[in-house]
Amino acid sequence: MKQLVSLTNRKIKSATRLTKSSKIIKTIIAAIQEKKGENIISLDLRKINEAVADFFIVCEASNQPQVKAIADNVEYRVKEACDENPYHHEGHQSLQWVIIDYVNVVVHVMQNETRKFYKLEEMWSDAAAAEHEE
Repeated sequence: MKQLVSLTNRKIKSATRLTKSSKIIKTIIAAIQEKKGENIISLDLRKINEAVADFFIVCEASNQPQVKAIADNVEYRVKEACDENPYHHEGHQSLQWVIIDYVNVVVHVMQNETRKFYKLEEMWSDAAAAEHEE
């Protein structure tokens, strides 16, 4: 029950709705590109009522050290440029799939096999997707 309350309160804490050109989204994508993240896609979830965030940014890495490097760089760059810390993050132990939650935008850094298995883009296929060049 505690987790449900936490998810419900997420939107209340966020002050503004994001757009595709928001500084935090540009910063996250640039941070992923700096560490050679691959197949970077942003999913615009704003028109999906069940969504827990406005945007998902999904990328993949070929190994655990790269997953860690990307995730660490995202957190560092967002703190530096936007003065924001993640609301929550997880996955740093196994480094198969690291989630960095900034409330309105959630970053998914996944190893190639993990991304193919979970198929987030298919699960959220109602969302408008945009690819970002590496």
